[in-house]
Amino acid sequence: MLGPIFEARLSGRWNAHLDNMVAFWSTVAMRSGRYTGKPHAAHQGLSLEHTHFLRWLQLFEKTVSELCTADVAAFLIDRAQRIAESLQIGRNIGSKALDFPARCAAKSHPKV
Repeated sequence: MLGPIFEARLSGRWNAHLDNMVAFWSTVAMRSGRYTGKPHAAHQGLSLEHTHFLRWLQLFEKTVSELCTADVAAFLIDRAQRIAESLQIGRNIGSKALDFPARCAAKSHPKV
């Protein structure tokens, strides 16, 4: 489900992406400051939907629960959930998407 989306973007650059993800999570978990990228910009143009974030969280939670102590896993899962929520808000998808009314024609709004 996730692989084809990221393969299209990262083909031949997976090692560099992994290094970037390590730097990102180092910054999130330990405040190392190693990551200086822009996650919202990095994920623009990908055809991600709410179900993709749910799947990523499911895989993430399973992995950290297997590899980390319970307290570390809980910390990382909390951060992952916040990150997923933030990325979805930025893309206006998911449970916190804003439901704006359709835009009115520009002529109906007088210039101030």
